[in-house]
Amino acid sequence: MSRLSKQPIAIPTGVEIKQDGNVVTIKGPKGELSRSFNNDVIAFEIKDGTFGFSKVEDTVFSRALIGTYASHIMNMIHGVTAGFEKKLIVEGVGFRSEVKGKELHMALGYSHPVIMEIPEGLTAVAEKNLITISGIDKERTMQFAAQIRAKKKPEPYKGKGIRYEGEIIRRKQGKKSA
Repeated sequence: MSRLSKQPIAIPTGVEIKQDGNVVTIKGPKGELSRSFNNDVIAFEIKDGTFGFSKVEDTVFSRALIGTYASHIMNMIHGVTAGFEKKLIVEGVGFRSEVKGKELHMALGYSHPVIMEIPEGLTAVAEKNLITISGIDKERTMQFAAQIRAKKKPEPYKGKGIRYEGEIIRRKQGKKSA
């Protein structure tokens, strides 16, 4: 059994959790998140300000899912209370980014500008060489950050490209002249 699911998750004040069939809805100060779970394998218990998990039957599938479900619930609670944020650094001569309405415009050394639609529920802020993506859903926030990074991955020789804040790019030595 997962260590995450052994202890019930404390529900913070100002957060409401509702279970309707196999859909769990969590409402907090920043917004509301819903997710569908497989109730045939894992049962949820909401009581006394805690959210608990139990396996319906002990199978390999249920042991694999119980920790995943606990992690999803914890991420949803964190998202509606504090939110998630991912920062990307744009490095390179002439590389820049700016937000225009609901679109992220980037100049990444291509012959054309790279334009990305900002998904509903997420916010993007571009200042100098830093792009900040924030939202309440961890999956959507991190997925959009990964899609931005994929437009121009950092290269190891000059370090140009888009990288996550705190990401270390191992630099390679270029050709040596004789």
